Amino acid sequence: MFHGLGCHLGNLSRLSNAKSRSISAENFTGEKGKGGNASEGTGKHAARDLGHGWKISPSIKIAAGRTVELADIEGPGAIQHIWLTPTGNWRHTILRFYWEHSEYPSVECPIGDFFACAYQKEFAPVVSLPVCVNPLSGLNSYWEMPFRRHCRVTVENLAAEEMVLYYQIDYTLTEIPEDCAYFHAQFRRVNPLPEKEVYTILDGITGKGQYVGTYMAWGANGKGWWGEGEIKFYLDGDECPTICGTGTEDYFCGSYCFEVNGRYREFCTPYAGMPKVILPKGLRKTQRRFSLYRWHIPDPIRFEENLRVTMQALGWQSGGRYLPLQDDIASVAFWYQTLPVAKFPPLPSKRVLEIT
Repeated sequence: MFHGLGCHLGNLSRLSNAKSRSISAENFTGEKGKGGNASEGTGKHAARDLGHGWKISPSIKIAAGRTVELADIEGPGAIQHIWLTPTGNWRHTILRFYWEHSEYPSVECPIGDFFACAYQKEFAPVVSLPVCVNPLSGLNSYWEMPFRRHCRVTVENLAAEEMVLYYQIDYTLTEIPEDCAYFHAQFRRVNPLPEKEVYTILDGITGKGQYVGTYMAWGANGKGWWGEGEIKFYLDGDECPTICGTGTEDYFCGSYCFEVNGRYREFCTPYAGMPKVILPKGLRKTQRRFSLYRWHIPDPIRFEENLRVTMQALGWQSGGRYLPLQDDIASVAFWYQTLPVAKFPPLPSKRVLEIT
């Protein structure tokens, strides 16, 4: 019998014993037949003339400095879709996923960067297979996230103000094939990158798995071209990388500075894109910013024991020479691997997280 995972147009007609469930502010536990029964919630006043079942609890409030649990699910099963609409500062809103009662999170990331939109104040749609961002703040993830015994999802509000979160986590309860690994996502930021240093996207990863995607929020501090650097994948103890790119824009599946008729050209495709470019305009906008994603869905990068991923920051200087850059670079690495998960490096401080 079909287990109900890996759904696509070619298998949607297949029957399965998988059970569909959903967690939201209208059904905090995802239990069957328990949605829309709230008597208290953020919509209570608006629904006061309508009564039970009329959008009493469409969202939750998260106090300043507090962490709330969005999901606590007993497996086996898999998250198949997540929709979130958060208020507040997205760089100060931290999303975490824990698999199988792990002490450490397998996902730890500011909410905007996880959905490939770090630059919150400048809306741009993201149209790709695993991530969609829709007007005005509809954040959608279609990464499949299997677990065998337990899944826990939390959101932390680092800000000094209360925030509101609308959310829905759609999942299935089903048997998980033996060869399914666990979803991971790790955020990093360096601002500025020290001179002649290489930016590290991911390091310290041990186990067997596959690397499936990169998101980068790149702030170019200089005036010239910023994307001449190479991405490098060091697999299973490599001293020199097994996979080495030819340029930053090449890795994100573009070419020649993403330039068309003398201007940057934004683009979104199923597997790669540059959905947002922010150029200096006005007295207080002095830094060029670029939002970039690359999903390795048809071409996952597989490793047996360990993985390290780096990106150079290079421009040009006089005499046709490369110029190592000191840019503001943030990234999210997406991968699947076996457990246990290693403890991630500490997140940057609240001050360092913020985009100014």
